[in-house]
Amino acid sequence: MRALLALNKIGGVDTEELTEPQAPPEEDERDEEEREELSEEALQRREAALANVRKFGDPALKSRASEIREFGPELEREAAQMIAIMHDAMGVGLAATQLGLMRRLLVFQAGMDATPTALANPEIEWLSGETALAEEGCLSLPKVVVDVERPLFARVTGRDLTGQPIALEAAGLEARVLQHEIDHLNGVLILDRTVREQRKGAMRALREGEAYSPPDPEPDDEADAE
Repeated sequence: MRALLALNKIGGVDTEELTEPQAPPEEDERDEEEREELSEEALQRREAALANVRKFGDPALKSRASEIREFGPELEREAAQMIAIMHDAMGVGLAATQLGLMRRLLVFQAGMDATPTALANPEIEWLSGETALAEEGCLSLPKVVVDVERPLFARVTGRDLTGQPIALEAAGLEARVLQHEIDHLNGVLILDRTVREQRKGAMRALREGEAYSPPDPEPDDEADAE
């Protein structure tokens, strides 16, 4: 079974419970125009942010990053820039190698309410035997989504921006994001983690500038019988 991890869940609202008076039509129109302007502005920021991200075929994406040995203000500025690019690009994680910086540094924010976090010299200490298959995309692989099976739980260690040790117990989306970004620091892409058929389809799409997503799963025999 293929699962899709989502960042946000939108709940329904019972309109009978809404007691506030409706706004006049002209106010609705103004609100809609403001939303469209905001959306256009966000898209422009995303395009500008993505212009900084190395794309498929760049050697930096297949290279292992070097361990960070010096901590301090310069590293903090670098992490702040990465977080800003991640936010503007509407991503949930970013590795330094995606910006051509060959240092073992990543940033992530697995959820709207989560705190953006920077992690230097990250190492996976433990992965659960329980796994999940989910679709993953990547800022460095435009318009491409593939199925990737990963452990549901992970223990990751590293350093904060001052050099102090950090240990993270991650689950679900956060565990997946950390594994994805650490892969980047090791020169591994989601193309290397998916099945052969999807890898071939995704690479063909990247070469031709097209979109790719996994095919719909075939119904099982029991479903066919019904």
